[in-house]
Amino acid sequence: MRNQLKFFATTIAVSGLTLVGLVPSLPASAGARANTVDIQVLNVSDFHGQLDPLSVNNVNVGGAAALSTYWQRDRAENPNTLLLTGGDAVGASPPLSSFFDDIPTIDFMNYAGFDADTFGNHNFDKGLAHLQEQIDLAEFSYVSSNLANLDDNLTGVAPFVIEKVGGVKVAVIGVTNPEAPTLVAPGALGTIEITDPAAAANAARAEAEKLGAKVIIAIGHLGIEGTDAGGEPTGPLTEFAQDVHGFDLILGDHTNVQYRNTINGALVLENLSKGATYAKTTLHYDRRHGGSVTASSEFVVPVTSAVQPDPRVVELLAPYRAELAAQLDGVIGVATGIFPRGGNIERIREVALGDLTADALRAAYETQIAFTNGGGLRSPLPSSYLPQDTTLRRPTPGYAAGPPYDLVIGDVYSVLPFGNQSLTRTVTGAQLWAVLERSVGQAPNAFGGFLQISGFRFTYDSTQPAGSRVTSVTLDDGRVVAEDATTYTATTNDFTNAGGDGYVELADGQGVTRNLMANDLLAYITAQGAITPTTDGRIDDVARPGA
Repeated sequence: MRNQLKFFATTIAVSGLTLVGLVPSLPASAGARANTVDIQVLNVSDFHGQLDPLSVNNVNVGGAAALSTYWQRDRAENPNTLLLTGGDAVGASPPLSSFFDDIPTIDFMNYAGFDADTFGNHNFDKGLAHLQEQIDLAEFSYVSSNLANLDDNLTGVAPFVIEKVGGVKVAVIGVTNPEAPTLVAPGALGTIEITDPAAAANAARAEAEKLGAKVIIAIGHLGIEGTDAGGEPTGPLTEFAQDVHGFDLILGDHTNVQYRNTINGALVLENLSKGATYAKTTLHYDRRHGGSVTASSEFVVPVTSAVQPDPRVVELLAPYRAELAAQLDGVIGVATGIFPRGGNIERIREVALGDLTADALRAAYETQIAFTNGGGLRSPLPSSYLPQDTTLRRPTPGYAAGPPYDLVIGDVYSVLPFGNQSLTRTVTGAQLWAVLERSVGQAPNAFGGFLQISGFRFTYDSTQPAGSRVTSVTLDDGRVVAEDATTYTATTNDFTNAGGDGYVELADGQGVTRNLMANDLLAYITAQGAITPTTDGRIDDVARPGA
């Protein structure tokens, strides 16, 4: 049992910001006051409801049942433990979670003993009413310090929470990524406005210190997004760490990059996503030296076979699995190889999975062109979905070997978990050029709005200024698409068409919603029977040939 005293939130106004006042509950045990305390912090990044293991280099890693066992072992070694994550624990989830409104993931987090989470963009995918239901279901704290108008939209959320661990008050301050409103459907945040992360976190830290916090931790939906001129990893996570003061540990999220460094005296970490790794950090608090904190950390690869899966987690998930099997285990076709996704490749360049999905959209409605955002593709094909028939050929250990691989319905809903609808409309040549400029405006850096396309091809030069990069656009029949008023029939998805990912060029009220996008992909794969992961040069960066 952890010696932990939780402080619950009431709100007060400080310098125009909404901060947290804290009222302590009665402790189960006061614990002895020691000169030194080792506080263990376990955290995962971007869990995304990955309740089943991932296959990484033909080895199963992660999954809820195995992670629970690892964390129980870690806590047995040091009961003075916090379990934290930095947003997007739900949303863009595989069917085992998404088909049940992510309730299985919240149930797992409650059972596993998470202490705090913050909001990433995917927490807002289904709007505020759905998010409020998850907040109400959670037995852990949701914290975010940089949300203006929060109380007008959500309840049960505070800028920070203070946990008493080993007799030491530890503040956990949350931060939401500023670009979140552009990554979800317009209006999904209600009237919430996201303010500067560093300014909000610094103000929250100052208030937490007034309330006696001795150790300060940030959980931010901020990640590593590239490298600087010297080749050092950089991004919103490092920028935040440089701009805040007085923090001991900063836990990042959002970009599926493993990172560790010390910045401004704080240990700064980000894990690989979906439980492929978790960080195990020790914060050594020493009262004899003015409350100094030293930090050390290791990344753990939670190999599934190395531990006994927690039987209570297996039992918790069993009824969801049984219900899914009846709906999603049916075989729909064969893949001659793996359609890769991950490492941001679908957000940087043409990929086979993008070609397949865009082709499916165009074929379904017989339009001239189709395009869809790479960030909407959430899993390789075949996916990590686990059909009950282990004689199927799958890339996951425990099934028959491939290739070729048997594809099931659950694979499609793993690739496209958002519930987006296909949408048909017309676009002018000028609109299409503007849309493509936005698609490649951040190249060669990853961008969730990078478009995967069908029915046409285009070239661009990533060394040119953003907005002036596209050099040619042609239809598959060779006709040149000029930057003019000529119209073309197109299929996309409702998120992109509504201006998601910043596509204001499309937010003109046009478009007819059709079928569930995943159903169109399902029908296409079924009709093809066998599919092969190939690309054909639809998108060409002339500055980086072959990239």
